Amino acid sequence: MKIICIGRNYTKHIEELASEKPEEPVIFLKPDTSVLLKKQPFFIPDFSDDVHYEVEVLVKIKKVGKYIQQKFAHKYYDEIGLGIDFTARDLQNKLKDKGLPWEKSKCFDGSAVIGEKWIPKKELNDVNTIDFSLSQNGNIVQQSNTQYMLWKIDELIAYISQFFTLKIGDVIFTGTPEGVGKVAINDNLVGKIGDTQIFDINVK
Repeated sequence: MKIICIGRNYTKHIEELASEKPEEPVIFLKPDTSVLLKKQPFFIPDFSDDVHYEVEVLVKIKKVGKYIQQKFAHKYYDEIGLGIDFTARDLQNKLKDKGLPWEKSKCFDGSAVIGEKWIPKKELNDVNTIDFSLSQNGNIVQQSNTQYMLWKIDELIAYISQFFTLKIGDVIFTGTPEGVGKVAINDNLVGKIGDTQIFDINVK
């Protein structure tokens, strides 16, 4: 299983991090060891004092594809999920300042939350108008809709498949909206698609 992540896919998130708006999707990969095990808490790693949550809509690939045309991309997934791309922001900034790869800040063990519940695409009116949110200790900290993506799901699948063969079970993290912030020990993070709870994670 590959975890394919998209960066800078919401304008307001780009602005809050003072990043440059990309001309094409920003792609990075997480290893399978980054997936947070089911029923396990997220442990803040010792190497960071500033780990941020980033809630993202997920897409699970259902069949093998390469050089997929955008008009056919909808045939490659049936389920939509929600997750968190945990980011060691302090480490990421240090690495970016030096022009170095920043996998250490994004791909460490447990940094990828994949919600246990997946919603069949047929139960959603339109994958391009999905409401989703993240609550931290009962307070909504991120709330958006997939309509605000710079590149929509089918566009991403077509683009990604130019570089990587998509396989059954691969998961695409489609980018985070504005509102990212620091997690602390004893935090509780709850993610929802619409009114449906997708994950409930404790921080240790």
